[in-house]
Amino acid sequence: MTCISDVLRPASLTVGFTTVLASLCTGQAAHADTAPAAGVMATSIRPTSSHPPEKAAVHHVTLPHSPDWGVFNAGKGAAAGFGTVGGFGQARWAEDWSDIVNTPPEQRRNDWFNRLKYIPLTDRGDIWLSINGEERLRYAFENQPQMGTAGKTNASRVLLRSQYGADLHLGEHVRAYAEFLWGEAGGSNYYGYQTGVQRERLDLQQGILEVKGRMLGARMGVIGGRQIFLDAPVTMQSARDLTNAQQSWDGFRGYAVWKSFRLDLFDFMQTNKLPRNVFADGTNYNARMYGIYTSTALPKFSVMGQKSQIFADVFFIGYLFNGASAALATTTGTQAGSTRRDNIGARVWGNVGPFDISLTGVFQGGEFRPAGGGATRPVRAYAVNGTLGWTAKNLKAKPSIALQGDLFSGGSYHSSDGAVGTFATPYFPLPYYNDVTLALTSQNLVGIGPVITAAPLANLHLKLHIPVFWRESTQDAVYGTGKIYGWRNGLSGGFIGTTPQTQLAWNFAPHWTWTHDIAGFVASQGMHRAGAKDGAFYMQTMEFKF
Repeated sequence: MTCISDVLRPASLTVGFTTVLASLCTGQAAHADTAPAAGVMATSIRPTSSHPPEKAAVHHVTLPHSPDWGVFNAGKGAAAGFGTVGGFGQARWAEDWSDIVNTPPEQRRNDWFNRLKYIPLTDRGDIWLSINGEERLRYAFENQPQMGTAGKTNASRVLLRSQYGADLHLGEHVRAYAEFLWGEAGGSNYYGYQTGVQRERLDLQQGILEVKGRMLGARMGVIGGRQIFLDAPVTMQSARDLTNAQQSWDGFRGYAVWKSFRLDLFDFMQTNKLPRNVFADGTNYNARMYGIYTSTALPKFSVMGQKSQIFADVFFIGYLFNGASAALATTTGTQAGSTRRDNIGARVWGNVGPFDISLTGVFQGGEFRPAGGGATRPVRAYAVNGTLGWTAKNLKAKPSIALQGDLFSGGSYHSSDGAVGTFATPYFPLPYYNDVTLALTSQNLVGIGPVITAAPLANLHLKLHIPVFWRESTQDAVYGTGKIYGWRNGLSGGFIGTTPQTQLAWNFAPHWTWTHDIAGFVASQGMHRAGAKDGAFYMQTMEFKF
């Protein structure tokens, strides 16, 4: 978010926004759960590169302040499995500011915060410290939250997040990172503050120890401790950044990155954010996520005179969870229980000439165990997600248009002993992917609609998304984020409605971003008859980040 010179300003202003726009069009496996402009204006200090120019031209670009993952630098580093970087990272420990030592001192002095990015603690500089921080003020207004079922009208929420981290590098092979969070929440007619993800007294948000090196021709490492995890489809899991407290996990991951293949092994328990005392966050042993993610960079080729690159990903992600997120819809309410979900999936994504493509398919198996005993039910659910986009790169505003389509299977609330058909997404899909209002989520849902983006000015970015939604199964309920709506037999037809949403992001100064999100829910006649209400949503975010 720092500009080093007026000459470099346009490139730096668009770093963060281009990251998310590219991932919107290609459906990146790692995605920011923030406004697309969050983290823009990253410093334009350029790292040195040992790669010849032809290798760094299109698909192997050198990212500022990031490890060089080779071909997996694609998507501003998201292809490597650690989220986007491009200056500032979704996970701040994914940044690597050692490249700043190669920058002329007069350029470094142009931004005061550069002195905090590389602090050598030894004469050799092999032990060094990097400090980061964020102050975020967010205001959200909803006149009919959750389609009018939240018990509040004209709800105004004010959220303030203070988040600071320190990254200690002990030579080439060991580093430790700690990040601390303070969250305040207020407003009028507000709701949803009882879960601990908005009001957070001083606590450890992330704390990791990483051991890394080269072995078997790959860059390998093990990261243990509390951390956010982004190596999963955004339709299934995200950093949950709409709230003050991001979703973090306690556990470990091991990664290996070769020239054209990488793999990630992980086993996590969700961090328990409900305790509200200072340094009281523990581990939620009732929510586990584990698995393996692999990605293969296929050989490069050319289409319509443009270099093209396709990635083929194969993954297994397991969920173990209970509580409200595991409940099944019945004809009169919900059935409590616990569930195991085995997600086996594949994804093909990248660019073919001027077109960005992404196609993901997931089969979800496992079982559901009713609370208090009863027969165990198998799970047979699935999801298919696709995006096709095109960008007019020769135009000044770089307008982009994409068509996004999604299908998440549903089941039947009349069934009490057959296979469970409702696709489960307990760990917060990316809201900006489909519905920033959180009124709908990736369960029993079919959606299709255009995504249009443009940057009329270097520091002004626009996005428009108009998805139209149906229930995949008319015998299943309507689902919101962490919520099963109570409408059953009163529903008629599968059409739910539409949620047009737009965003305006303005990077008005180095380190500062001001974002406006406007959305509305227009319900179908069948939803109106069942009791759903149309609603308007407005959110503005002022963020300072270094």
